[in-house]
Amino acid sequence: MLNKLIVLAVLLLPACFANAHEYKAGELEIAHPWSQELPPNAPTVAAYFVIHNGGKTADRLLSVDSPIAGEAQLHEHVMQNDLMKMQQVPSVDIPAGGNVTFAPMAYHVMLVNLKDRSLLSDGKRFPLTMHFEKSGDVTVEVSVQKKPPEDMQTHAHAQ
Repeated sequence: MLNKLIVLAVLLLPACFANAHEYKAGELEIAHPWSQELPPNAPTVAAYFVIHNGGKTADRLLSVDSPIAGEAQLHEHVMQNDLMKMQQVPSVDIPAGGNVTFAPMAYHVMLVNLKDRSLLSDGKRFPLTMHFEKSGDVTVEVSVQKKPPEDMQTHAHAQ
């Protein structure tokens, strides 16, 4: 009997880790929050994730904050006059039944006035709280990695 329990635990362990990077706020699921490891003297760091709205009504990401930064801003990349430009946005709409991907060269969270750089090296994690108009607040743990996850390297934001 004990052997069967051990086998079952080993088989279920990957499922536990798979869910460790997914968070819920109302009908919203936030998956794979991550940030890329940067040089120690980098003045800012960006955070990325995917928001899926499984509900029948739209929501809006109003703001974010993190104890490792003096300020957290919502940003997007846009093409203007054949030039890619980053700009701050006041909020990000999350459509009903849709996904919004925060990734390099798309929507992202920019953390400025960094306070605690000790959490910005590969393998570390830091908290990021998201404030949604309808779903309320949710705090996620952002995983710091040397390079983007394979499935995130070519994403652009989708609405």
